[in-house]
Amino acid sequence: MDQKLLDETRLQLVQPLTKPLRTAIATALIVASAAGGVAAAAARPVVVELFTSQACSDCPPAEALVQKLQAAHPRILVLAMHVTYFNGPGWSDPFSFPAATARQNWYARVMHSDQVFTPQAVIDGHASAVGSDRGQILQDIGAARSAAARPTVQVTITAGKDGWQIALSGKPSATPAKIELFRFDTVDRTAVRGGENGGRKLTEIHVVRAMTSLGEWTGQTVKQQIAPGVGQHIAVLVQRNDGTIIGAAGT
Repeated sequence: MDQKLLDETRLQLVQPLTKPLRTAIATALIVASAAGGVAAAAARPVVVELFTSQACSDCPPAEALVQKLQAAHPRILVLAMHVTYFNGPGWSDPFSFPAATARQNWYARVMHSDQVFTPQAVIDGHASAVGSDRGQILQDIGAARSAAARPTVQVTITAGKDGWQIALSGKPSATPAKIELFRFDTVDRTAVRGGENGGRKLTEIHVVRAMTSLGEWTGQTVKQQIAPGVGQHIAVLVQRNDGTIIGAAGT
């Protein structure tokens, strides 16, 4: 081969791929991946439940923190659960309800803890932190992301004029799991007139107004219409009896 032909050959080898060729290669890789059965499940949000009370002076900093976290991290789902045991003559939290208190007590049992407190953040059903401890909460969110990236159950929520259509599909759980519906507000503002926070104006996001059990997850595809009710939004969690969340979605 003469020198000129050799130089032309080298030039052809080092030239960048043309756009059509890059597209063809990318398409071939996608097809090959699909043929090999490689399919990525859609990631679910990491769930952060804040157990809180308007009658507790330690809670407003935690409320402010979860607002910042939700704004900065769209792939988390904050649910603010207002408990009843701080209610008293000074102030009774208008958003508190017994099911929130019962849920916090349930978490204490599954986590083998002998106490409940506010503000408490429960991250993805299995990690507990003081609700105003930003560093610990972020660490727990980071630790939960790998499980959230590979949910056992795919949960989708579609909004319509008559409420929401929810759909669940996936594998059966190795241990019993329940499907829980949460109804929550976008934001609530309250002028507290008494108690530890008397005189303060509180701004709180994602206040849970009601919880409903939708039954057990069996591995069978579920489709259900959810009618409008209290709260502007809904969330659906699929959760094992040990607290592990295997599916989640929110609006």
